[in-house]
Amino acid sequence: MRKAFIISIVPTWGFIYALGYFIHEGFFYLYGIVIPFHALGIRDMVQKKHTILRNYPVLGHFRYLLESIRPEIQQYFIERFDDGTPFSREQRSVVYQRAKGDLDTSAFGTEHDVYRAGAEWMEHSMQPVHHTEITEKIKLGNHQCTKPYMASRFNISAMSYGSLSRTAVEAMGLGAKMGGFLHNTGEGGISPYHKKHGEDLCWQIGTGYFGCRNKDGTFNPDMFAERAGWDQVKVIELKISQGAKPGHGGMLPGKKVNQEIADIRAVEIGKDVNSPPAHSAFTDPKGMVKFLQRLRELSGGKPVGFKLCVGKKVEFFCLIKAMIELDIYPDFITVDGSEGGTGAAPREFANHIGTPLYDGLNFVHYALVAAGIRDHMRLIVSGKVTDAFSMVTKFAMGADMCNSARGMMFAVGCIQALRCNSNDCPTGVATQDPELYKLVDVPSKAERVASYHKRTLNEAAHLLGASGINKIRELKKVHIKRRIGPGQVMNYSELYPKMKPNSLIDGSYQGNWRMIWDRATSEAFIN
Repeated sequence: MRKAFIISIVPTWGFIYALGYFIHEGFFYLYGIVIPFHALGIRDMVQKKHTILRNYPVLGHFRYLLESIRPEIQQYFIERFDDGTPFSREQRSVVYQRAKGDLDTSAFGTEHDVYRAGAEWMEHSMQPVHHTEITEKIKLGNHQCTKPYMASRFNISAMSYGSLSRTAVEAMGLGAKMGGFLHNTGEGGISPYHKKHGEDLCWQIGTGYFGCRNKDGTFNPDMFAERAGWDQVKVIELKISQGAKPGHGGMLPGKKVNQEIADIRAVEIGKDVNSPPAHSAFTDPKGMVKFLQRLRELSGGKPVGFKLCVGKKVEFFCLIKAMIELDIYPDFITVDGSEGGTGAAPREFANHIGTPLYDGLNFVHYALVAAGIRDHMRLIVSGKVTDAFSMVTKFAMGADMCNSARGMMFAVGCIQALRCNSNDCPTGVATQDPELYKLVDVPSKAERVASYHKRTLNEAAHLLGASGINKIRELKKVHIKRRIGPGQVMNYSELYPKMKPNSLIDGSYQGNWRMIWDRATSEAFIN
């Protein structure tokens, strides 16, 4: 659109001149319309605040017009054209306001129906306190880790270069550097755009072992040790599965594998690259636990953990038994909800495979508690975590940290156009088209990422303070309420089962999970 606008200027002016010269001089008055129109377009192209206007001069103003009109009219459009999209207007507007530094308040009460089924709220106290703990760093690394990392409780979730544009990756990285929080590389490897601004990185290793693989696609320990030793790499995450498409592999066509991609992923130029559904470095629970320990040793003792979307409970119990028998524990587990995922995924996988975040988090937390090993590792969660309340609810469920993908995308300009899989993202965030991504202004978008991070953490602290909670560990499931139906309200403790410490080990627990636990073995991932 930008090119079309530029090309249209001279012909349009010439056409008006021809009409006025050869037909009637009254046509010269059209310049009074065309000149302001073109002046506005030129201004749009040179400003750096709005990528939409840079890529779509003049036309982009229609989007901002819809944002500015009366709430009732805006709601009319939302109900007809925005229904069913991954995030509501309320969720997106919170991110935009905090990222841009705009006034972060709303008028005329709540923005949703508090009497609808599913509505949630948090109990407040008659003795509120000033809470600051949530904005402080926490230790990532257990007693088996020699190089622990002090991490923010709110970080950038896994998004690969390739899924995101280079300028979007740069903006997030610079924002992470400014705000002092982690930037997860995604399984696509560590790109030059992850390294450019020197932010702290969580290097994610997937089934394709990109950046640390042999020619046949197997794990290369020497290459891993070299890159894991980079000072920027603070944390290692082994990806078992992700919320968008758990258990699904992928293929990168050879025509997309240029020199840059080949260098980043350690693959051959012009050849198809396979990301299989399962890892080749291990096939059983003990093998996986030993591989995690190997990664920790090869990295020089840095924090190592794994990410998964919960599937079969018995397989996770198999993994717990392997940890206990080998006395090897990851430093963290990242639980991804099936509602997560920022890019494209097969519809059936996105809609019907995997456990939603609340159920998955509750299971993982209490499975570790009942096995007596919860204190050995941190729990990180991801899956539509965008605002302070969504963070606090996860802390109440047992999480220690939260990662956000879509929230960070919104902060760099994503408008949820749902074009992630088409390479024509209008904001330049999820595209490899240089005509679209090169106009993303990295410094200003980085400031928005840092602002969004800081203000969201501060607001989470205010929520905890309003509830009279001094420490995050004091936050319990009973503090969060959910409406089940008319006149029916339950707290999280009533909705999600709780298990006592060591109850699976000492045999005191005889509930639904007992039979699954008894079937589990550390020798194989059984069904």
